[in-house]
Amino acid sequence: MRKGLANGAISSLHASCNGGGPSVTSDPVAVNTAGAPAPVGPYNQAVKAGGWLYCSGQIALDPQSGAMVGAGEVAAETRQVLSNLQAVLRAAGAGPAQVVRTTVYLVDLADFATVNSLYAEVFGTEVAPARACVQVAALPKGARVEIDAVAFLG
Repeated sequence: MRKGLANGAISSLHASCNGGGPSVTSDPVAVNTAGAPAPVGPYNQAVKAGGWLYCSGQIALDPQSGAMVGAGEVAAETRQVLSNLQAVLRAAGAGPAQVVRTTVYLVDLADFATVNSLYAEVFGTEVAPARACVQVAALPKGARVEIDAVAFLG
C-alpha cells in the first residue's frame, strides 16, 4: 500500500499544479479529537489542507486527565506519544501508512534507540516516513519526547 504513495502524491501534485487531477479543497480544516490531549496552546491537533494533514507535535499527555504519562520513563512516554498521534490520524480518516514525514524531538539523544524501536512498531520498516530527529533543550510539560507528522490524504 505504501509503495505507490510517493508516485501517487507526485502525480496528484503535478495534476493539481496543471489544473487537472482530483478536486481537493485548499481551505484549511481543523482536526481535533478527544482521543488525543487537548492542545496546550493556541493551535489544533492537526490541520487538513490541500490533500495533506499536518499533525501538531504530540507529547505524552493522557487524553482524559491531561497529566503526563510515564513519570519520565522514555519508553512509556513514547508509547503514549504514538498513541496520541494515531488518534489524531484516525480523527482525520488517516493512519500511519499515510504518514510521509515526521520529526522526533528528544531531550536526550541517548534515548534514540528506545524511541526508534517503538517508532518502528507503528511506522514499520518497508517504506517508513522520511524523518528528522533532533535533540532539544526542553519540551513542554517536562516531556522527554515529542513527535509531529505530515500525512498525504490523496
